[in-house]
Amino acid sequence: MTEDSARLKNFPISWFAVIMGMSGFTIAWNRAEHVFDPGFCISSVLLGITTILFVALTLTYAAKAFKYPGEVMGEFRHPVKLAFVPTFSIGLLLLSIGFLHTAPGISFLLWAAGTILHLGITLYVLSSWIHHTKYEIAHLNPAWFIPVVGNILVPVAGVHHAFIEISWFFFSLGLFFWPILTAIIFYRLIFHASLPERFMPTLFIFIAPPAVGFISWHNLTGEVDAFARVLYFVGLFFTLLLVSQFNYFARLKFFLSWWAYSFPIAAITIATLIMAKETGLAFYTWLAAGLLGALSLLVLMLLARTALAVTRREVCVEGH
Repeated sequence: MTEDSARLKNFPISWFAVIMGMSGFTIAWNRAEHVFDPGFCISSVLLGITTILFVALTLTYAAKAFKYPGEVMGEFRHPVKLAFVPTFSIGLLLLSIGFLHTAPGISFLLWAAGTILHLGITLYVLSSWIHHTKYEIAHLNPAWFIPVVGNILVPVAGVHHAFIEISWFFFSLGLFFWPILTAIIFYRLIFHASLPERFMPTLFIFIAPPAVGFISWHNLTGEVDAFARVLYFVGLFFTLLLVSQFNYFARLKFFLSWWAYSFPIAAITIATLIMAKETGLAFYTWLAAGLLGALSLLVLMLLARTALAVTRREVCVEGH
């Protein structure tokens, strides 16, 4: 087997976490342009870059599926890798949000494909969990939020594209499983061995469900009410908790899982931008600006570190 063939064989589905991070970054800048009116439109450029990345990753993974179908099925059966399978469908949903106002037709197609695919993946994952013969507590990590709690994302664009009851269905599904998984994952973190180093960045995923839940709730109801504030402040607390451990996370070895930092920070940034616009309070405006700056630096660092890892052939290798 040639080196290129080996790298294709080991190309993981978790690469689509890059799309989640880049899409979240794009949407955050789009929202910021409406709040701050900076006089330039960086979000359009970011959307183009993210779309090209998505197409490139999709074609690469399709080539892997064609040449090494057994490896792809192995990811669907793997107790840890399975949680990253829906990063593809979530990528579609996030791109649909990015195209929502510039290309509504494309946005609808992406949303419909992402919604149908994510529902199918949710059913598959839940069935796997229920009828498992292989899962152990050591397999559990915050990435398990992605398959089922990811349904909370559907209403963000869904309220513009389809019967609103569809959006309420997916929001309810994600909201139901969020506290269940939170309790189980905290039990694993407190009473069992620490997460392996490569999965430590997934702790940032704790930020995403309440932050995205806030965004979806705002889109569904059109207001920032008491429940919206509960969701927002839970997300903000997890942000404070994890950012306060910056020195610990900065010492971790680089893995693709570092991209788990990006989407949750993007989600709380977008939520804060909504709070700034809806409340008119300077506190949220300044907080949103700070989060957007931090997110921008984070994404630039991740892009540079990922490019370096690719050139050093540290990714797409066995066991990475």
